[in-house]
Formats: sequence, structure tokens, C-alpha cells
Amino acid sequence: MQNELIKKYNVAGPRYTSYPTVPYWDVEDFTTEGWLRNLKETFTATNTTEGISLYIHLPFCESLCTFCGCHKRITKNHAVEDVYITALLKEWKMYVEYLNEKPALQELHFGGGTPTFFKPENLQRLIEGIKAYAVVPKTAKWSIEGHPNNTTKEHLEVLVDLGFSRISFGVQDYDPKVQKAINRIQPYKHVEFVTETARNLGFDSICHDLVYGLPFQTMDSIKLTIENTLVLKPERIALYSYAHVPWIKGNGQRGFKDADIPQDNEKRELYEYAKQQLLEAGYQEIGIDHFALPHDELYVAYSEDRMHRNFMGYSDSKTEVMIGIGVSSISDSWNAFAQNEKSVEVYYKLLEENKFPVVKGHLLNTEDLEVRMHILNLMCHNKTSWDSSSNLDWNLIVDRMEELIKDDLVKIEEQQIHIQEKGHAFIRNICMCLDLRLKRKLPKSQVFSQTI
Repeated sequence: MQNELIKKYNVAGPRYTSYPTVPYWDVEDFTTEGWLRNLKETFTATNTTEGISLYIHLPFCESLCTFCGCHKRITKNHAVEDVYITALLKEWKMYVEYLNEKPALQELHFGGGTPTFFKPENLQRLIEGIKAYAVVPKTAKWSIEGHPNNTTKEHLEVLVDLGFSRISFGVQDYDPKVQKAINRIQPYKHVEFVTETARNLGFDSICHDLVYGLPFQTMDSIKLTIENTLVLKPERIALYSYAHVPWIKGNGQRGFKDADIPQDNEKRELYEYAKQQLLEAGYQEIGIDHFALPHDELYVAYSEDRMHRNFMGYSDSKTEVMIGIGVSSISDSWNAFAQNEKSVEVYYKLLEENKFPVVKGHLLNTEDLEVRMHILNLMCHNKTSWDSSSNLDWNLIVDRMEELIKDDLVKIEEQQIHIQEKGHAFIRNICMCLDLRLKRKLPKSQVFSQTI
């Protein structure tokens, strides 16, 4: 039955880190001035009560991981670090001066690219520069992504001293054949070193990012990967579905043949095996593609219906303002989204002209906000509900879920949607029934990866 469901529902669809999804933003009606006004309104109303989240994109990598669809710049020239940090600090200062108040940095996350491409002393300069124009609450949660091959003890010492308590290491897979195919050669001993070092230095939440569905990945591959992961027992595990999007410019995925990649049932079996092993080892499944040990704050937030999801992923706290700085970063003021320039050179030029490097965005209308709330509820809590004040056509939405209901993936009663146990694999499909912008205008070309 599961195989039949996968064949039926494995279609192209969004990952829903936002609603509306980026391809459906009304970019024609967007202006940077409108974004800034919207940001300031939300910031003024929420900074003293919940603070903000800050995402910093560090795009540089020394080599191309061919499975990756992120915005990055491949270089071995570490002279780029200084000029990029100078630009980041200028952008941050511009935001703080515009807001006319130091933000309370409740959440801070360094993503990439490879953040540990940067030397420890340069990360320290960046962090201290950010803190000079911010307030740091005692409850702040700061995190960073690290590459096991280039994260040093010095990196981790600097980060802990400056307030970081969470780190995510990109492991992906331990099979040498898979590692060679994705150009991500890293021995187990490197992952063991950075995991144990981070733990001993005081990081209280360590995450390993794994990917299923990679080229040449087999059941033996996933068994080896899970076996090694359970030896190190990170507090969190992100078990991402490989997103095959070779049409994205600058993507190394064009080197893969479809025959090299596990498909449909074969791919899902990799996830189900990994899931079963993790559950037996004491992990809890939360949201989509994520697992955590019961003592981890993300699981506690999930169990208390407090978990949130934004462009940084799942979070155990919610802020209505998320500012993104650096190339390609996306900001969110709850009522609006804004994305930065993707070209490093253009990003620098805009900042030299004292312009915010925002190039596109979307201002959410009343309908967008309601749909966003329901999709967030489904992605984070596996349920949502509505009442007579709703502006949505729920008869139409329920009709779209007819097949999902018949297949026992969702249950709808008393103006509530509950995702059933069988439906967890199909959350993206369920959310698509609520995606009014997608339903009104289906894409004419490949835009999204497969849902399963």
C-alpha cells in the first residue's frame, strides 16, 4: 500500500520554508522602501517582547559538493574573508541605524556555503561586530553550520566563548562511493573529532545533517551511515531528502544520471529504515525530516506545540522578525519577505552605494497570512483548525483533500485537519491543498523538487 501511495503522491512540490513560496512572490508590487517600513513596524511591536532572529549567509566553499543546491562561491582564496565580513557588518549597521534601536538577538544562525571556511579570528571579528550593535538576551540561542573536514578546535573554542551553543555538521553519508559521487570525502574520524570536541567544550545541542536518496546510495549505505551516527549520538538529526534540481544554475547535479539516483519506493525505503533505527535508539520524529532526543529543546518545543519553522529551518522559539544578511539571504517581518542579491560582486556594489542589497520580495495580503498560519501549523504540529472568521473557502480546500482522506493520510472533523500517522510522509502534498497561489497558477516548467 505504501508503494502505491508513493507512486500516487510523489510529485513536484514546495518544501514550505515560507508561504507564499519564492516562485510565487509578487515581485512587481514589491519595493525595498515598502519592505523597510513593514520591517520597522513589526520590529517596533515585538523587539522588546521576543527579540529577533538573525541569519548570516557565508557563501564560500573550497570545493563543490555536487548534491548541493545552495547559493555558494567556490574558491580557495581566503583573502575573500576580510572584504566579505566588512560588507556584512556594514549591512547589519545599516539595518540597526534604520530601526533606530539595538535588536535583541534571540536567535542567530550562520549558514552557507561553509561558515567554517572562515578563520576563527575572522568569525570572532564578525561576531563581535554584530554584538556591538545588538542586545544579547540571556535566553539567546546561537547556532552555526560546520564542515567536519575544516572545523578546528580553535573554531569551536571561539564560538563557545562568544555564546554559541548549537552546531550542525554536514555528514550526508559515510559510504565512500557516495562521498566520491557527491565530492564530499570525509572520514568518520573527522566527524567523531568535531562532535566530541564540540560536546566537551560545552555545545549543548549537536546536529548531524544526513541525506537520503543520494547518487549510488543503497540500503547498505544508509545502514553504515545510521550505525556510525548512533555511535556519536548527536542530540538532533536532520534526515533530508535529496532534492534533485539540476536545472538550477551553478549546480553540480548535472553530472548525475537518473539511473544513479534512488527513485520512489527505493528512495523512501532508505528513509523508513533510518527512521526505524533512530526511533529504536530513542529519537523522536518531529516535523518533516527531523529527529531529536527527548531532552533536546527542539523536541520539548515540539511536544508543547511551540515549535516554529522559517527559512533557517525548525526552531524551538518564534520571532516575527528574521533579518538575513549576506548574499542571497532572505528576511521575514511576518507580513513581508525580502531577498538579497545573489551575486557577491553586485552585493558589494550596492553596499558601496549605501543601498540595502535587497533585490526582490513579497508583501503578504490577508489571505497569504491565513494560509501561512495553517501551513505552519501542519508542518510543525501535524494539525490545524479554523472557525467562522476564516476568509478561506474551506469547502474547496476539503474537496482538494478528498483523495488524501480516502487514503487515510488526513482526518477532517469539526473544522480541524489532523495528519494521520501514514500521512507524515506526505505533509508537503497535504500543504499543497492549502497553497492557493500554486492552485491558481501551476508552474509551466520545473521549479520544485519531488515531494517524497
